[in-house]
Amino acid sequence: MAFIKEESEDVKIEETFTVKQEDLQEQTDLIEENEGSKEEKHYVKIEEKTHLQTDDILKRRDKNCFTCTQCGKSFGRKDNLKIHMRIHTGGKPFTCTQCGRSFGRKDNLKIHMRIHTGEKPFTCTQCGKSFNQSSNFNQHMRIHTGENPFTCTQCGRSFNCSSHLNKHLRSHTGEKPFTCPQCGKGFSQSSNLNQHMRIHTGEKPFTCTQCGRSFNCSSHLNKHLRIHTREKPPLKPRLHLTFLPIDFHSYTRECVKPERLVHQVS
Repeated sequence: MAFIKEESEDVKIEETFTVKQEDLQEQTDLIEENEGSKEEKHYVKIEEKTHLQTDDILKRRDKNCFTCTQCGKSFGRKDNLKIHMRIHTGGKPFTCTQCGRSFGRKDNLKIHMRIHTGEKPFTCTQCGKSFNQSSNFNQHMRIHTGENPFTCTQCGRSFNCSSHLNKHLRSHTGEKPFTCPQCGKGFSQSSNLNQHMRIHTGEKPFTCTQCGRSFNCSSHLNKHLRIHTREKPPLKPRLHLTFLPIDFHSYTRECVKPERLVHQVS
């Protein structure tokens, strides 16, 4: 009986230990679940905070965004919008004191002034040629590097500057955006229009230093200067013929019939 009682007590102890162990495991699971839910709530709060911050930044951007009422272009600063508006209004508050030409931006006037001062701060390290604008310098450097980054999508021809590509594209499209206000004739390049306008205005800005005669385009002046320098224009290559000596008797014997030769002699 004592043995049975002792065994039953061990069973009770084991059952009690098992129940306590199960309760402990359940409590552990509950703690982990609570911690997981807390962590999930933490991440949700961070995500919500991030969205709120992003929305706040966008609101601030919209609030600080200055939009052109003419074309809809937006700027982050009011000064930049003010400068941009001069494109639409035609305002040019910066005037050159040397020639009276006006500009919409101060930096454009600064670049223009180098024409009068002769300043050329950008020098090519390959050939020593200098330029008054960085854009002209960069374009020149492509001559040495052989770089032609601007490619025509129609024929595949490449150019070292975008303006040359734009001019070339008009040969495909037939576009002539430069129109003479006097006669309505259209031109694909502004330089051709400027030259044409001199027909109407009578302007002849290219003057010969030898005789004082003036011309409306530089190519006509260059042709005229050859009169004074006696320089002849380059000739096209001619075909050089070489004559070899031939035997007249053998030629007449093979090419001329005897009857005709006798007739000619008589």
